[in-house]
Amino acid sequence: MNARPVSLIGAPTDVGAGARGASMGPEALRVAGIAQALAGHGVDVVDRGNLAGPTNPWLPARDGYRHLDEVVAWNRAVHDAVLAELRLERLPLLLGGDHSLAVGSIGAVARHCRERGRRLRVLWLDAHADFNTSALTPSGNLHGMPVAVLCGHGPAPLLAIGDVVPALQPRQVRQIGIRSVDPLEKRFVHEAGLEVFDMRYIDEHGMRHAMELALATLDANTHLHVSFDVDFLDPEIAPGVGTTVPGGPTYREAQLCMEMIADSGRLASLDVMELNPALDVRNRTAALAVDLIESLFGKSTLMRRG
Repeated sequence: MNARPVSLIGAPTDVGAGARGASMGPEALRVAGIAQALAGHGVDVVDRGNLAGPTNPWLPARDGYRHLDEVVAWNRAVHDAVLAELRLERLPLLLGGDHSLAVGSIGAVARHCRERGRRLRVLWLDAHADFNTSALTPSGNLHGMPVAVLCGHGPAPLLAIGDVVPALQPRQVRQIGIRSVDPLEKRFVHEAGLEVFDMRYIDEHGMRHAMELALATLDANTHLHVSFDVDFLDPEIAPGVGTTVPGGPTYREAQLCMEMIADSGRLASLDVMELNPALDVRNRTAALAVDLIESLFGKSTLMRRG
């Protein structure tokens, strides 16, 4: 079990998304009992409350981006909050919010790893590659761009949030569960050299094999960051997201994914993103997300001799 103390950080905004409602995600996770669930596994949990930031102006894209100033402000707040917890030797658990916030979260983690001389591995659990740019997407929604921004492709104000540009190298990222990628984005992903275990790969080789490869070569000096977009899950079991894509991991596949991450013993920071209770059914998706997060912290559904 991961014994590192955990700090919950709420980021209640949907400024980077194409649908309203992810701003209510942090409260839905709290209602589903995330703090109590982790405490039940012996984890020292502190809830830092919610970060503050600009409201969603709900305006069309300007110069290829929607709400860029607001997204930058939220990401600065996230970056500073996550970095502060890492420097306290705590595990920051970011309660999103839309996935554009990963720019600040992972930017802070990458900065911390550089300061400590540690290697970084990012697992991106998502239906989408989120490797768009303003030239590739007509919507301008920044929640479709965070991986590209972290790898150095994006608007200057967002790139400037971390201490260096790019914050990440593509070789540090493993994407899992991908099944919705725009045609031009797909070409860009291939050119960048991102390692992607899409649903076709998982169908053919199984979640176990995908996760073995995604977690390969981790060592005691590796900081493992998991960025978990709830739309990673099949919408049949997780309807409460704004961008549902059929054909995602089943409950058992998702549990295996989380249990193998827990078994690595390297989890050191976590995002839980894009939960949209406005589209959920009786907070079912939030409850499932909490269940899976418990597995990241050592809850096993299997009976094995330890």
